[in-house]
Amino acid sequence: MNESKLQLGTSILLSSEDKTSLLARQIADSSPAGTTILLYGEIGAGKTFFARKYIQKLLSKYGIIEDIPSPTYTLVQTYQTPETEIWHADLYRLNSTDDLTELGLSDAFGNEICIVEWPEKLKNYLPLNAIYINFKYHSDTSRICNIMCHDEKIMIDLKLIIKKFKNEP
Repeated sequence: MNESKLQLGTSILLSSEDKTSLLARQIADSSPAGTTILLYGEIGAGKTFFARKYIQKLLSKYGIIEDIPSPTYTLVQTYQTPETEIWHADLYRLNSTDDLTELGLSDAFGNEICIVEWPEKLKNYLPLNAIYINFKYHSDTSRICNIMCHDEKIMIDLKLIIKKFKNEP
């Protein structure tokens, strides 16, 4: 991801897993069908943890309780709700962008809720209006989270979430 683009976004310090979970749930609360979230960061930076909490919050709106495994080996895991499908992709093991067609991920972009770990593997297939979230180590227990979206309305909504988030204990 181009670091200079993050200047258009916003940053937040996530001082614990509880804070990461809270952020994931708050973003999930404002995610309509068609939302795509791209999760960047090193191994262990919090991408899968964030994705699990995000998906669990979306499912809980419908009374659905599920264990959310990492799709590291299956590449994609889907969850059905009455309104949309939720696609969770971990592209770490993706060998070629040619495999994206077989996964059906590009068809889900813009229609379903998609959360993608290791989106660097998408190369030129990045969906429009995706939310970019980059986790960087700050300490053993905290992360700096940079959030950006090219869609101005979505970015305004994200900044409101962050502002509210920063004011919570």
